[in-house]
Amino acid sequence: MKKLIYSLLCAATMLFATSCDLDLLDNPNAVTSSTASPDFLLNRIQLDYKDFYQGISNTGMSLTRIVNQGSALYENAYTVQSTNGWWSNSYSNILADIAFLEPLAVEGDLQKHLGIAKTIKAMVLFHLVDVYGDVPYSQAIDPANFNPEVDPGQSVYEAAATLLDEAKTHFATAGSGSPNDYFYGRNYTKWTRLVNTLKLRYFLNLRLTQEGAAKAGIDALKAENNMLKVGDDFIFRFGTSTANPDSRHGNFAGTYTSGGGTYHSTYYMWHMTEAKGFDDPRARFYWYRQVLVNSTNVDEIECIAQIAPPHYLAGGFVYCLPGERGYWGRDHLDPDGVPPDGLKRTVWGIYPVGGRFDDDSATPVNNPTLGAQGEGLYPIMLAAYVDFMLAEAALEIDGDAAAAKDYMLSAIEKHMDYVTGFALSTREAGNINSFFESQDTSLEEDIEAYLGYVGAEFDNSSNKMYVIGREYWLSLFGNGVEAYNLYKRTGEPGNMQPGLEANPGNFPRSFLYPNNYMVTNTNATQKSGLDVQVFWDNNPAGNSWVY
Repeated sequence: MKKLIYSLLCAATMLFATSCDLDLLDNPNAVTSSTASPDFLLNRIQLDYKDFYQGISNTGMSLTRIVNQGSALYENAYTVQSTNGWWSNSYSNILADIAFLEPLAVEGDLQKHLGIAKTIKAMVLFHLVDVYGDVPYSQAIDPANFNPEVDPGQSVYEAAATLLDEAKTHFATAGSGSPNDYFYGRNYTKWTRLVNTLKLRYFLNLRLTQEGAAKAGIDALKAENNMLKVGDDFIFRFGTSTANPDSRHGNFAGTYTSGGGTYHSTYYMWHMTEAKGFDDPRARFYWYRQVLVNSTNVDEIECIAQIAPPHYLAGGFVYCLPGERGYWGRDHLDPDGVPPDGLKRTVWGIYPVGGRFDDDSATPVNNPTLGAQGEGLYPIMLAAYVDFMLAEAALEIDGDAAAAKDYMLSAIEKHMDYVTGFALSTREAGNINSFFESQDTSLEEDIEAYLGYVGAEFDNSSNKMYVIGREYWLSLFGNGVEAYNLYKRTGEPGNMQPGLEANPGNFPRSFLYPNNYMVTNTNATQKSGLDVQVFWDNNPAGNSWVY
């Protein structure tokens, strides 16, 4: 926890002075309530939230097979040290700074500062409960309490929902000040729609344990009809500067500077390029292939000379490579080292990291001037996600398959339009247009054909939630936060590619409390393991539900 302790030692040469003009408890270099800038505090809160979100998102993408998860065993991948950064950033930075900001904002009647800060605080609390379960809240951020006890996850969730209601009031109230707004550029109508969308997310997560309250809350939000719409997407945008600090998307900088970077998921790429018998229109936007033909060199791809594990063969899972067209990634829980494939493996594309659009040029990406040069984004909450959540609610709460289908198809179309619209707004627009001009069908026709296929599949499916869940998952590229929650809440998309080991240990239904909390808090009690479920997850225990 951040402890705001201000102290001063007079200079050694004044040690024996009979008096000192400075109070010995005041640090003249420290920020105090009389010298702090609410604007600068809110800037820091927004930037720290961006980093907190991305830490959880990267892990969620790994667990849900959007990108490769290394380490053969879950317990080795997620230890008490694994999430130290999440914990420190949330408590020592974001929540502590909001606690410091709030009285200043109240005193100055800074209504919009309060609205943004409370919205971010609510999101942080939701995330903490989603990944840990019970966490400190009522006793947290108290300089007099070094050993705060945990609050039940449900009560923290309820506190977060109350914060959203308060934020909505702040956005509707005239006040002083005009904060720097990294997300919406001071458009408080959009902030209000985000608040309503976060309430939808809150109620949807409650549907397993409090279905009546969830239905009432979602019905009220639908009646109000003021959630995120096209153009309201809650994203964090990056730039192209390489100066300190580097403003580019981190995944771009980690890939296009020297090549290599993240190993993408064999299973996810298979779903996007092979499973339906045709390519998802977003595949060329999600990834860039550095080669168009699969390698036959076992020093580069060891698995091509190996037989799939018996449980892969028994389950009919794709193994090693998803087809023959150069999509080069790794299977789930593949712990192998890094062979000389940095300039051959499939890498991040134009969406969402600001890389290259895949126009079949198949050239190495060790050049930071390629593509959109890192001018990407974090897709934290998109308008398309609203319709996916409403599709789940319509099917699982209302039992209305027709409405669920309409919401799902609307969500897919919105997401495809968002991905392609973003890409066409970048430096890659010329390459994208040239590529599609050379094709037999247009991008619009490809999207229409995709919608027709999925709509017919939904109609004929005996497990309609699988179709909704799979399509939502395919739209969550770059957002492991919502992918992880979707998977725990619904178990969809089911029958995921398993780990290479037949028994990789417990899938993390929540994470162990981090070491930096356990060793500094005498009231901290560690969980029994990764299989502990958060309060809203009452699905069957163990890996039979999620694997």
